[in-house]
Amino acid sequence: MITIKDLRYKYQNTNQEAVKGISFAIARGEIFGFLGPSGAGKSTTQNILIKLLDGYEGKIQLYGKDLKEFGSELYEKIGVSFELPNHFLKLSAVDNLAFFQSLYTDPTRDIDQLLDLVGLLEHKKVRVENFSKGMKMRLNFARSLLNNGDILFLDEPTVGLDPVNAKNIKNIILEQKARGKTIFITTHNMQVADDLCDRVAFIVDGQIVEIDQPDELKLKHGQHVVQVEYYLNEQIETKSFSLDGIGDNQEFLQILKSYQIRTLHSQETTLEDVFIKVTGRRLA
Repeated sequence: MITIKDLRYKYQNTNQEAVKGISFAIARGEIFGFLGPSGAGKSTTQNILIKLLDGYEGKIQLYGKDLKEFGSELYEKIGVSFELPNHFLKLSAVDNLAFFQSLYTDPTRDIDQLLDLVGLLEHKKVRVENFSKGMKMRLNFARSLLNNGDILFLDEPTVGLDPVNAKNIKNIILEQKARGKTIFITTHNMQVADDLCDRVAFIVDGQIVEIDQPDELKLKHGQHVVQVEYYLNEQIETKSFSLDGIGDNQEFLQILKSYQIRTLHSQETTLEDVFIKVTGRRLA
């Protein structure tokens, strides 16, 4: 659905490239995470893909067609959720969506159903200027689903949301994937990426330094050991064993047979730990 080859971009009046020759492809029905700290080139790449920025170098295809060949009809095919909501504050939630609905020529989704989906139906007639940041973000997300596009571009889709609403948005994203949508998520929230993404790309200073499945990255860069806590003479003892040949490790087996086990778990790393290890950067 999306193919990028040697993408480069430089903002006017700067000598430094914001995006430095990145390449990747996203399959139909895949959730792809674009992960990195602020200023890494995430939003620049998304804005190029949705034709808000032009003048790039390299080759981009959407739906197998060169991006430069698309006109305004592209916006019938994609949904976009920006990190910073941009609503008409003097209008109500329903009027905001109705305005954007009027811009499409293809059939759109029912506005009340979308507002209900993101928990805003009871606030549909409230002016958006009276919404909290989280409510504005949910309305922003609902707007990205309005035209039922096959590709969704979601920039920090859960930022500013409480845990309940963040979980609901994640569930909706997974439902969209189940319907065959292709989803491009830009974020610096590694937990969001871990929960949702089939594959992730780490981008730092405009360059991709790693692309893989989250679980594969954690296995590749994590400790391949199991840690066991057990009681010995009313004290808690802790030992770690390599997972290689663990079934034949006599000391490990003896502990399991002879002592009361308190905890037993593999030493899995987090996606954020992997990011820091690979890039040497923190997600600030």
